[in-house]
Amino acid sequence: MSNEVVLDIETANSFADVGKYDPSLLQVSLVGLYLYRTDEYLSFLEPDLPKLWRLLESADRIIGYNLFGFDYQVLNTYYPGDLMKFPTLDIMKDIEKQIGFRVKLDDVAHASLGTGKSGNGLQAIEFFRKGELQKLRDYCLQDVKVTKEVYEYGLKSGQVKYKDRMGQDVSVKVDFAPQAQKAAINLTMPF
Repeated sequence: MSNEVVLDIETANSFADVGKYDPSLLQVSLVGLYLYRTDEYLSFLEPDLPKLWRLLESADRIIGYNLFGFDYQVLNTYYPGDLMKFPTLDIMKDIEKQIGFRVKLDDVAHASLGTGKSGNGLQAIEFFRKGELQKLRDYCLQDVKVTKEVYEYGLKSGQVKYKDRMGQDVSVKVDFAPQAQKAAINLTMPF
């Protein structure tokens, strides 16, 4: 049984709040996960992050969209090790390598699956600021679900699609099959 994890994070603040584009300056509001091993969706608020580390450390691979460019940079300010060294499939990076530019998850999801995200990250920040934690969880876990479905689509078909600037679907070959990698190392303290 696969021990892969799909990950997405939401932040409590925006780049406008910190004055520049630097993900390491942002604070986590919520992390959403899908665990293939147990077929369940989980969420972790900022105070619960120590519970998250063990799940990530024991994962065969962490799957997400723009993990290296955003999620990991934010989370690394909390994590005692370096998440960038974990076995990872960054779907956005994989697509970018093929076509030479970045594509939004929503564009890939709509073209590949016929469905997309439920909103945008700024809405998630507002949910957090208003204390609407269930709406925040629902939003984040929907992004996790969409990412999971894009991953599964690409894994099965060997391609994903995105909408180009003219609104046309363009196919991109991908290889999302797990590669042989070293076992994850537990880097957190057992407190």
